[in-house]
Amino acid sequence: MFPMLSRTAISYGVLAATLALAACSGPLPTTPQSYLETLRTTRDAKDRAFRDAGDSPVPADRRDDLLPLAYFPADPTYNAVAVLRLPSSPQPVMEMPTSTGLRRQMTRVGSLEFNLKGQALTLTAFVETNGPGTNQLFVPFTDMTTGTETYAGGRYLDLERNGTGIYELDFNVAYHPYCYFDVRFDCPYPPPENRLPLPVRAGERLPATPTASR
Repeated sequence: MFPMLSRTAISYGVLAATLALAACSGPLPTTPQSYLETLRTTRDAKDRAFRDAGDSPVPADRRDDLLPLAYFPADPTYNAVAVLRLPSSPQPVMEMPTSTGLRRQMTRVGSLEFNLKGQALTLTAFVETNGPGTNQLFVPFTDMTTGTETYAGGRYLDLERNGTGIYELDFNVAYHPYCYFDVRFDCPYPPPENRLPLPVRAGERLPATPTASR
Protein backbone atom coordinates (compact mmCIF):
# COMPACT_ATOMS: atom_id res chain seq x y z
CA MET A 1 0.00 0.00 0.00
CA PHE A 2 1.17 3.51 -0.73
CA PRO A 3 2.13 5.55 2.33
CA MET A 4 0.36 8.82 3.03
CA LEU A 5 2.71 10.94 0.95
CA SER A 6 3.34 14.64 0.77
CA ARG A 7 1.48 16.86 -1.66
CA THR A 8 4.01 17.27 -4.45
CA ALA A 9 3.92 15.12 -7.54
CA ILE A 10 7.41 15.90 -8.80
CA SER A 11 9.56 16.42 -5.73
CA TYR A 12 9.98 13.04 -4.05
CA GLY A 13 10.78 9.47 -5.10
CA VAL A 14 12.32 8.14 -8.29
CA LEU A 15 9.90 10.20 -10.40
CA ALA A 16 11.86 13.34 -9.53
CA ALA A 17 14.57 12.75 -12.12
CA THR A 18 12.09 11.84 -14.83
CA LEU A 19 9.97 14.91 -14.22
CA ALA A 20 12.71 17.48 -13.68
CA LEU A 21 11.75 19.29 -16.88
CA ALA A 22 8.45 20.27 -15.29
CA ALA A 23 10.11 22.64 -12.80
CA CYS A 24 8.81 26.18 -13.18
CA SER A 25 11.76 28.21 -11.97
CA GLY A 26 14.35 27.55 -14.68
CA PRO A 27 14.67 29.40 -17.97
CA LEU A 28 12.21 28.29 -20.60
CA PRO A 29 12.92 27.91 -24.32
CA THR A 30 12.94 31.24 -26.09
CA THR A 31 10.73 30.40 -29.07
CA PRO A 32 7.10 29.23 -29.04
CA GLN A 33 7.98 26.10 -30.99
CA SER A 34 10.79 25.04 -28.65
CA TYR A 35 8.59 25.82 -25.66
CA LEU A 36 5.83 23.54 -27.00
CA GLU A 37 8.29 20.80 -27.86
CA THR A 38 9.79 20.90 -24.36
CA LEU A 39 6.33 20.80 -22.81
CA ARG A 40 5.33 17.81 -24.94
CA THR A 41 8.54 15.98 -24.04
CA THR A 42 7.91 16.60 -20.35
CA ARG A 43 4.35 15.34 -20.59
CA ASP A 44 5.39 12.21 -22.47
CA ALA A 45 8.04 11.49 -19.83
CA LYS A 46 5.49 11.90 -17.06
CA ASP A 47 3.09 9.48 -18.77
CA ARG A 48 5.86 6.88 -19.09
CA ALA A 49 6.84 7.29 -15.45
CA PHE A 50 3.27 7.06 -14.22
CA ARG A 51 2.72 3.91 -16.27
CA ASP A 52 6.01 2.13 -15.58
CA ALA A 53 7.74 3.48 -12.44
CA GLY A 54 7.66 1.36 -9.32
CA ASP A 55 6.42 4.30 -7.25
CA SER A 56 3.76 5.44 -9.72
CA PRO A 57 0.85 7.11 -7.91
CA VAL A 58 -1.62 5.63 -10.41
CA PRO A 59 -2.91 2.21 -9.33
CA ALA A 60 -2.29 -0.48 -11.94
CA ASP A 61 -6.00 -1.13 -12.40
CA ARG A 62 -6.65 2.55 -13.23
CA ARG A 63 -3.81 3.23 -15.64
CA ASP A 64 -5.77 2.40 -18.79
CA ASP A 65 -8.48 4.86 -17.69
CA LEU A 66 -6.25 7.70 -16.49
CA LEU A 67 -3.26 7.51 -18.82
CA PRO A 68 -2.15 9.26 -20.88
CA LEU A 69 -2.96 12.28 -18.75
CA ALA A 70 -5.35 14.84 -20.23
CA TYR A 71 -4.29 18.45 -20.68
CA PHE A 72 -5.70 21.70 -21.88
CA PRO A 73 -4.08 22.80 -25.16
CA ALA A 74 -0.61 24.18 -24.50
CA ASP A 75 -0.78 27.98 -24.39
CA PRO A 76 2.32 30.13 -23.70
CA THR A 77 0.07 33.03 -22.65
CA TYR A 78 -0.55 31.11 -19.42
CA ASN A 79 3.13 31.47 -18.52
CA ALA A 80 3.19 34.56 -16.28
CA VAL A 81 6.03 36.49 -14.67
CA ALA A 82 5.39 36.79 -10.93
CA VAL A 83 6.99 38.90 -8.20
CA LEU A 84 7.17 37.37 -4.73
CA ARG A 85 6.23 39.95 -2.10
CA LEU A 86 7.54 38.96 1.32
CA PRO A 87 5.54 39.73 4.47
CA SER A 88 6.72 42.52 6.72
CA SER A 89 6.80 40.24 9.76
CA PRO A 90 7.18 36.52 10.41
CA GLN A 91 4.04 34.57 9.59
CA PRO A 92 2.39 32.16 12.02
CA VAL A 93 2.14 28.51 11.09
CA MET A 94 -1.22 27.66 9.55
CA GLU A 95 -2.99 24.32 9.37
CA MET A 96 -4.01 23.33 5.85
CA PRO A 97 -6.75 20.66 5.66
CA THR A 98 -5.95 17.61 3.57
CA SER A 99 -7.82 14.97 1.60
CA THR A 100 -7.39 12.34 4.34
CA GLY A 101 -8.79 14.55 7.10
CA LEU A 102 -5.39 15.45 8.50
CA ARG A 103 -4.02 18.97 8.79
CA ARG A 104 -0.67 19.93 7.30
CA GLN A 105 1.52 22.56 8.98
CA MET A 106 2.32 25.26 6.44
CA THR A 107 4.06 28.62 6.54
CA ARG A 108 3.22 31.49 4.19
CA VAL A 109 6.38 32.61 2.40
CA GLY A 110 4.79 35.51 0.54
CA SER A 111 2.39 36.58 -2.18
CA LEU A 112 3.11 36.00 -5.85
CA GLU A 113 1.81 38.99 -7.83
CA PHE A 114 1.23 38.52 -11.54
CA ASN A 115 -1.01 39.37 -14.48
CA LEU A 116 -3.01 36.74 -16.33
CA LYS A 117 -5.53 37.32 -19.10
CA GLY A 118 -5.55 41.04 -18.34
CA GLN A 119 -6.19 40.63 -14.61
CA ALA A 120 -3.88 41.49 -11.73
CA LEU A 121 -3.83 38.44 -9.47
CA THR A 122 -2.08 37.02 -6.43
CA LEU A 123 -1.36 33.54 -5.11
CA THR A 124 0.14 32.75 -1.73
CA ALA A 125 3.28 30.61 -1.79
CA PHE A 126 3.88 28.18 1.06
CA VAL A 127 6.51 25.87 2.47
CA GLU A 128 5.72 22.88 4.61
CA THR A 129 6.79 23.74 8.14
CA ASN A 130 9.72 21.53 9.18
CA GLY A 131 9.25 19.59 5.94
CA PRO A 132 11.92 18.39 3.51
CA GLY A 133 11.04 20.85 0.75
CA THR A 134 11.97 24.22 2.27
CA ASN A 135 13.84 25.18 -0.93
CA GLN A 136 10.66 24.74 -2.93
CA LEU A 137 7.60 26.96 -2.93
CA PHE A 138 4.28 25.16 -2.86
CA VAL A 139 1.51 27.01 -4.74
CA PRO A 140 -1.85 25.22 -4.52
CA PHE A 141 -4.77 26.87 -6.28
CA THR A 142 -8.32 26.55 -7.48
CA ASP A 143 -10.02 28.46 -10.28
CA MET A 144 -13.28 28.54 -12.20
CA THR A 145 -12.57 25.14 -13.79
CA THR A 146 -12.22 23.40 -10.42
CA GLY A 147 -14.76 20.63 -9.94
CA THR A 148 -15.94 20.67 -13.55
CA GLU A 149 -13.00 20.64 -15.95
CA THR A 150 -10.31 19.98 -13.34
CA TYR A 151 -10.07 17.99 -10.11
CA ALA A 152 -12.33 19.21 -7.30
CA GLY A 153 -9.38 19.20 -4.87
CA GLY A 154 -7.51 21.83 -6.88
CA ARG A 155 -4.18 21.79 -8.67
CA TYR A 156 -0.60 22.55 -7.71
CA LEU A 157 2.48 24.42 -8.94
CA ASP A 158 5.99 23.99 -7.51
CA LEU A 159 8.68 26.67 -7.77
CA GLU A 160 12.34 26.37 -6.88
CA ARG A 161 13.18 29.22 -4.53
CA ASN A 162 15.66 31.81 -5.75
CA GLY A 163 17.20 35.03 -4.51
CA THR A 164 15.67 37.34 -7.10
CA GLY A 165 12.02 37.18 -6.07
CA ILE A 166 11.07 36.84 -9.75
CA TYR A 167 9.40 33.61 -10.87
CA GLU A 168 7.89 32.11 -13.98
CA LEU A 169 4.41 30.98 -13.00
CA ASP A 170 3.61 28.58 -15.82
CA PHE A 171 0.12 27.17 -15.51
CA ASN A 172 0.83 24.83 -18.42
CA VAL A 173 2.64 22.65 -15.85
CA ALA A 174 -0.13 22.86 -13.22
CA TYR A 175 -0.82 19.33 -12.06
CA HIS A 176 -3.37 17.30 -10.14
CA PRO A 177 -2.32 16.07 -6.69
CA TYR A 178 -1.74 12.37 -6.18
CA CYS A 179 -5.02 11.91 -4.33
CA TYR A 180 -6.78 12.43 -7.67
CA PHE A 181 -5.31 9.07 -8.71
CA ASP A 182 -5.50 7.25 -5.38
CA VAL A 183 -7.39 8.30 -2.24
CA ARG A 184 -4.66 6.82 -0.03
CA PHE A 185 -2.46 9.83 -0.71
CA ASP A 186 -2.62 12.79 1.65
CA CYS A 187 -3.00 16.07 -0.29
CA PRO A 188 -3.51 19.57 1.12
CA TYR A 189 -6.50 21.51 -0.16
CA PRO A 190 -5.79 24.99 -1.55
CA PRO A 191 -6.88 27.70 0.89
CA PRO A 192 -9.64 30.18 -0.05
CA GLU A 193 -7.07 32.95 -0.59
CA ASN A 194 -5.70 30.94 -3.54
CA ARG A 195 -8.91 30.73 -5.55
CA LEU A 196 -8.41 32.54 -8.84
CA PRO A 197 -11.47 34.43 -10.16
CA LEU A 198 -11.11 33.16 -13.73
CA PRO A 199 -10.91 29.83 -15.55
CA VAL A 200 -7.33 28.64 -15.91
CA ARG A 201 -7.55 26.39 -18.97
CA ALA A 202 -3.92 25.29 -18.89
CA GLY A 203 -2.14 22.29 -17.43
CA GLU A 204 -3.72 19.02 -16.35
CA ARG A 205 -7.46 18.58 -16.68
CA LEU A 206 -10.04 15.85 -16.24
CA PRO A 207 -10.16 13.24 -19.03
CA ALA A 208 -12.86 12.37 -21.54
CA THR A 209 -13.71 15.88 -22.66
CA PRO A 210 -13.80 17.09 -26.26
CA THR A 211 -10.99 19.66 -25.90
CA ALA A 212 -8.58 17.48 -23.95
CA SER A 213 -5.22 17.69 -25.68
CA ARG A 214 -1.63 16.60 -25.54
